Amino acid sequence: MSDIISSDQCNFDFKELTSDLNRLLRLRTTPIGMKLFETVAQMEAIARIRRPSAIHTTDQIVGMASRNGWTVGITADDLVGAQCKTVIGLSPRDEEWLSGERMAGVWYADKENASAHQQEMDVVPFGRYQAMAVSPLASGRLNPPDICLIYATPAQMILLINGLQWTGYKKLQWGCVGESSCADSWGRALATGEPSLSIPCFAERRYGGVMEDELLIALPPIYLAKIIDGLENLSRNGLRYPIAPYGVTNDVRAGMGISYSD
Repeated sequence: MSDIISSDQCNFDFKELTSDLNRLLRLRTTPIGMKLFETVAQMEAIARIRRPSAIHTTDQIVGMASRNGWTVGITADDLVGAQCKTVIGLSPRDEEWLSGERMAGVWYADKENASAHQQEMDVVPFGRYQAMAVSPLASGRLNPPDICLIYATPAQMILLINGLQWTGYKKLQWGCVGESSCADSWGRALATGEPSLSIPCFAERRYGGVMEDELLIALPPIYLAKIIDGLENLSRNGLRYPIAPYGVTNDVRAGMGISYSD
């Protein structure tokens, strides 16, 4: 994992950061953190941690934090299968997993296509971690988390990305593996330390409670202050959420003149 997310030397005021995000974007879903642990004892030492009494998908665990506001910790034994475990580094990316055999004829036409999908997934390397926890950012219980997860509508998300690009601009590029798109968000962000956007997949929506109009971005916490600063500057320029419809038949010059100089 990148040093950008493995350092525990940073301290963040997540209550204030969350308040700013909600003020600027009016988020409907609780921003949460995710953190990997080298030992189960480290995970279980988190304040007010809940441990599952049933078998779940990682989507459900994330949903417990983002939808219910819970702090939840899991090990590989709490997850339903290798697909979920491997994305967060709790199971090896071995030949059986890479074969994609269980997805053949379900999500993909045959074993060849299913295996190609598995090969393309971004995952945390296996061997270092034994547990994972999620918690609302505002609780401050994972300080810092390895990554933050923010669900937003497309309109909210593009402004969030505009805020991220306000300074130090670079083009952001992501992929889409299709089903198992948790690999595009938390899998990629944990593995690379880079902001990672995804279109939540069928499983995330069916089991994790993700709403029809939500996208997900996963990113290390050091980006939050940068995003908020960018959003504040955009807002001062009249570029803010909600985006008021201008009208498809109006003379555009009056509207454009507010945001852009002659």
